Amino acid sequence: MIKVDEQISAVRRHVGTRVLDAGEARVVTLGQTYDATVDEVWDAVTNPERISRWFLPVSGDLRLHGRYQLEGNAGGTVERCDPPRSYAATWEMGGEVSWIEVRVTGEADGRTRFELEHIAHVDDVRWAQFGPGAVGVGWDMGLLGLALHLTSGDIPDRDEVNAWVTSEDGRRYMTLSSELWGEASAASGTDPAEARAAADRTTAFYTGVPGEPGDAS
Repeated sequence: MIKVDEQISAVRRHVGTRVLDAGEARVVTLGQTYDATVDEVWDAVTNPERISRWFLPVSGDLRLHGRYQLEGNAGGTVERCDPPRSYAATWEMGGEVSWIEVRVTGEADGRTRFELEHIAHVDDVRWAQFGPGAVGVGWDMGLLGLALHLTSGDIPDRDEVNAWVTSEDGRRYMTLSSELWGEASAASGTDPAEARAAADRTTAFYTGVPGEPGDAS
């Protein structure tokens, strides 16, 4: 059973910027600590067979300089790999290129911290329209899948997953995620009213229901 409030609260979200060769880029960062070892989490996020269990089916060569392709989604090239601590790859989709960086860090209590950064050049118009939630909500769904996988190890039934996404709980999860990304955007310096408006548009995009804060009905 998915505990919406517990999972949403377990994730830490941050919005920032980074200067790349092509200019300033937006950086969306999220992370969660899991009750698993570093080796277990690293295998879950780098082993193609396991990635397919909690995220999407993936093909290609998941090695340094190898190409990968997520089914129906992004593909790219593995640019850096430092097992079992971190890797970086391009994220190519819809004719655009952005980047992801993943870090896996052991904590003193034997648990493991997973962090992901999505770095992208986003024009001001699109950023004003949707803000960080445009990618942040999708990654929140990914961390939910990883949490369930590390807990049970089961391969999810795709029909059940699709049914949950369109359920009241699924819409509520995406709504809360969108709102928290709006708060992270405001904390980074975006005008709070503009951040909230962008979050509302993101909520509507993902759920089809504009709704009020915390209300996905």
